[in-house]
Amino acid sequence: MRRSSLLLLSILLIVMLALAGCGSNNNAANQSDNKSGTEDNKGGDKAAQDKKKLTLWFYFEGKLQFDIVKSLTDGFSEKNPNIEVEPVYIPFADFKKRLSVGLAASDLPDIVIIDNPDHAAYAAMGLFADITDNLADWADKDQYFEGPWKSASYDGKQYGIPLGSNNLALFYNEQMLADAGVQPPQTWDELRAAAKALTKGNVKGLGIAAPQNEEGTFQFLPWLLSSGATFDHIAGDGAKSYGILADLIKDGSMSKEVINWTQADVMKQFASGNLAMMVNGPWQIPSLKESAPDLKYGLSFVPKDKQFASVLGGENLGVIAGDNVDAAVEFIKYAASPDVNKKFAQDFGYFPARRDVASDPYWSENPQLKVFAQNMENSQPRGPHPKWPEISNAISEALSKSLTLSVPPEKAAEEAQAKIDKILGK
Repeated sequence: MRRSSLLLLSILLIVMLALAGCGSNNNAANQSDNKSGTEDNKGGDKAAQDKKKLTLWFYFEGKLQFDIVKSLTDGFSEKNPNIEVEPVYIPFADFKKRLSVGLAASDLPDIVIIDNPDHAAYAAMGLFADITDNLADWADKDQYFEGPWKSASYDGKQYGIPLGSNNLALFYNEQMLADAGVQPPQTWDELRAAAKALTKGNVKGLGIAAPQNEEGTFQFLPWLLSSGATFDHIAGDGAKSYGILADLIKDGSMSKEVINWTQADVMKQFASGNLAMMVNGPWQIPSLKESAPDLKYGLSFVPKDKQFASVLGGENLGVIAGDNVDAAVEFIKYAASPDVNKKFAQDFGYFPARRDVASDPYWSENPQLKVFAQNMENSQPRGPHPKWPEISNAISEALSKSLTLSVPPEKAAEEAQAKIDKILGK
């Protein structure tokens, strides 16, 4: 019995050792598997860490606008898997404040979509990176209209590129002009005559938006630039620009209420038949179609003095100075590529800032859009200058004084010039 017990114990010991060996092998295998999994995760983590993440700020309100911007960022990320661009909406009312506070606190995005007259001001503050060298060999830059390209520059350096543009043109009621026997005016003299002939009863010959703010300056600049004056040289030729509009008020061809009208108000007056002609932008076309579907109207350039001129509206892409400049430049180049830029402009209601894209039949052969597309050659930026808001205030204040007939145009222009000289430190 004792031998049997010893034998049994021996067998049990051997089995236990064997099982222990098997268990040891299993653990080793498990440890090997876990090690392999850990290495794989580390590889995934490293890939995630290597992926560069950029942030884009914009102020376009509404889901449709957000989706259009997101399609732009998603399209870039699909072509550049190592770079992710996140679009972030910032309300327009807070946008400039967020940029200024962010600059002081070093809490900024990598790219912004910015109103083009504000670009130079923030470049002067050091917000934007000088990307002149980054674009030196970029052949696409030669395709841009001069006005839009200039709006993203400051002091001879490039701080971004145009995203999309718009401008102002003359809308006219075809039936009213036919009934009055006048042609769409091309010059200031023709405008005076046509506006007077079209003014009958409750109908005024011409309407513009002339409030004492940036909107008023925006609408006035085509007249100023056409005279040969510039934003920083108002006196002299600029007085004629105030004078032509004041003359239309004096003879009753334009309502005194224009100093209170926004561009949307002008569109409503035109749609309701109270204006024979108006100066406005392409963004009013959908509203006109909705509010006056049967209205037949034509478009032409804003009548000229020395030259046809218009003012540039729209937005630019600015690259923030920081650690991600090279990747941000790759994004703005992608956004500017012809196929991408064309779709974005069509979806958003922009006019392309590139000549090659603007020549597409979508714009060049559309009777309502082609005038604005052609007008890009005549469109000049507001400024650009870091003190543009102050300069704009001086220009619109002089316009208000001229249109209320409280100050002669010559004196209004001289007063504006004195204020602008002071702003510029002359």
